[in-house]
Amino acid sequence: MQKPLVSFVVPCYRLASLLPECIASILSQTFEDFEILIMDDCSPDDTGEVAKTFTDSRVTYVRNEQNLGALRNYNKGIRLSRGKYVWLLSADDRLRQPYILQRYVETLESHPEVGLAFCPGISLRGGKEGGVIDYSTYGDTDKIVRGEEIIKHSLKVKGNAILAASVLVRRDCYEKLSLYPVDVVWAGIPVDFIWGGDWYVWLLFSLSYDVAYFAEPMVCYREHELSMTNAITQERIDICWHSELAVITMISQAAKEKGALTVYRACLDALANFYAKHCASKPYAWMGQTSWSTIDFQQVESTLDRSPYTEQERAWIRSRIMVALADLYYSRGDSVSARSYYLKGLKLKPFMLPVLFKLIVLSFGGPGRLVREFLRSARDHLVRG
Repeated sequence: MQKPLVSFVVPCYRLASLLPECIASILSQTFEDFEILIMDDCSPDDTGEVAKTFTDSRVTYVRNEQNLGALRNYNKGIRLSRGKYVWLLSADDRLRQPYILQRYVETLESHPEVGLAFCPGISLRGGKEGGVIDYSTYGDTDKIVRGEEIIKHSLKVKGNAILAASVLVRRDCYEKLSLYPVDVVWAGIPVDFIWGGDWYVWLLFSLSYDVAYFAEPMVCYREHELSMTNAITQERIDICWHSELAVITMISQAAKEKGALTVYRACLDALANFYAKHCASKPYAWMGQTSWSTIDFQQVESTLDRSPYTEQERAWIRSRIMVALADLYYSRGDSVSARSYYLKGLKLKPFMLPVLFKLIVLSFGGPGRLVREFLRSARDHLVRG
């Protein structure tokens, strides 16, 4: 049997009512050389009965004998798939334009250096489209981007800046680099990568491949109470910080082994900012509800002590945590806390000229804030070109 060029892996658990919309969006694609694997993770609903209604020969239904959990279900689907390209599309999401697959395939076929393609997404709630999901945008023009630039953007600007529902991946990425990581233990903490698994693989793939970005939002990402994001942010917020910490650290080590030193340094910066945000309480908002992740300095030290970094690197990270905390409090209008943490940062690492400048500006109160905002705006303008 001839292999399809593209495999859609559609994980499904308790999403039978949404499955038809997802499958229909795939079957309506103008590019038709694909297969669809519906991966039913032992759902307690009527997913099997719904799957039988799809009569297209390109659709295959696979039901696990027991619940594997999301990541193992993803990996099983990827292993069973046969396509040169793999699109993991959750049953609650859908493709928004019938030509998205055609555009993706044409680009990846003509650019073997590209490992994955993505685009912005539109939120979908209660069956109605909302606005463009802000973090999923990477400019207003189509482009092929060096993978290292995508990594640095994701680490510094937005966190996971790639919407999972929008990603088509070259099969070689999974086979040569990594499937979704399971049974991960980092710094003595078991890490459930149900939260950060997709972020990890996109960054890892981007270390070895370029990335294609399409500016048009061509997928819909559904927000609903049965989603994994809702369950994690509302019930297991600890999973968020454990997995984010592990992702940044693991990518830093992969970058170091590959000799991608600019990425490695970006990871250390991201690590300091990560610790600072969680020490100051980081919000996770979902469907109008906000949960807060807060860690203390004892947890910072515990994880740093078990990290793979040198003592010199740990000292650098500690000093940058204090500076990042000071910046956070300054942005919130708390000048007293900002001054305190700038001084703590300087105590750990004296002669940081930017920090000394910030302290001087801070002493001028309102006029100093205006100067700082002007300089920040000028810097952002230069970065945008």
